[in-house]
Amino acid sequence: MSPTPTSVVFVCKKNGGKSQLAAALLRAIADETVEVSSAGTSPGGALNVESVESLAELGIDVGDEHPKPLTPSMLAGADLVVILGDEAQLPEDTSVPVERWITDEPSTRGIVGMERMRLVRDDIRARVAELHERLRDA
Repeated sequence: MSPTPTSVVFVCKKNGGKSQLAAALLRAIADETVEVSSAGTSPGGALNVESVESLAELGIDVGDEHPKPLTPSMLAGADLVVILGDEAQLPEDTSVPVERWITDEPSTRGIVGMERMRLVRDDIRARVAELHERLRDA
C-alpha cells in the first residue's frame, strides 16, 4: 500500500506569480507522495508572463495552470499551506499548519524585468527545496 500523499497548497494574493512558481517548482522535484496546488485570495486574470518564462528556463512547463481562488475545500484538504508574501490573508479559523514566506523583492532595489523574476524564482526555488527535504524526512 502506498503512503497517503501530503497535500501542500501555495497561496498568494493573485495566484499569478509567486504561488504558481512555488507550486511548479515543487511539482518538478516531488514524487507522487506530494500533492501540490496553488491559489489566490484575490486571483488575477492571468499568469505572470515573466514567471512562466523563468520556469521555462529551467525546463518546467506550467501546462494549463491559471489563477484560481482559494476555497474552503482546498484549505480543508491541505496538510500544509504556504503563503507567499505579506498581502494574502487566510481566514482566522484555519486549522491546517501555515507557513508564511516573505520572499526577496528585488524591485525594492531597482531590479526589474527578467532579472528580477530570476532572483524571485531562485529565492522560492531554495525555499521549495528545503520544504521538499522536510517533507521527505517527515
